[in-house]
Amino acid sequence: MNNRPLLLLVLMLTSCATDLAGTATTVVPIGPTDFATIPPAVTTIAPVLTTLPPGAVGVEQIYVVQAGDSPIRVANIFGISVSELLSWNGLADVSEFPFAGSRLKIPPSAQVTVNQTQQTIVANPVGKPGCGSRPAGTYTVQPGDSFSAIRKKFCVSAAELLAANQWPSVEVKLYPEMKINIPAAGQ
Repeated sequence: MNNRPLLLLVLMLTSCATDLAGTATTVVPIGPTDFATIPPAVTTIAPVLTTLPPGAVGVEQIYVVQAGDSPIRVANIFGISVSELLSWNGLADVSEFPFAGSRLKIPPSAQVTVNQTQQTIVANPVGKPGCGSRPAGTYTVQPGDSFSAIRKKFCVSAAELLAANQWPSVEVKLYPEMKINIPAAGQ
């Protein structure tokens, strides 16, 4: 049995075959091409600098808004722009500036620390007629102080004292040496 002519016939038919639709196909060897490889594009965007201005604190701080504070006042205290203060806190406009007792984030580019901005104030003597005006600040609770007594010492309303310290009610527990925020009076 000589299968050689049959094998040749099979090889010829497979090298120039037709598919089911009747189209002729040819096998083409794949090898290297003359196509050039394009290098990745180089960005023209300037690199982001992460240096802080001279004298900057370098870390985010928290500032408790005092009665009478405004966006420009707080920005000036920390040596930053109003737009930087607002954007750092996710505020779109100065009309969204928070009320006394709220917390604001101060960006790392600030020039002073929060501790340098807090004022310690002295209470008006109890029983002295007229309160006058005074700026907001902090007060260290003394032995025997109560919510009502502190409110009267500083001539502030219960609502103002609650808001300045973010307390839920007048039944807050006060301890000696506790630092609390006192809103401005008479302004």
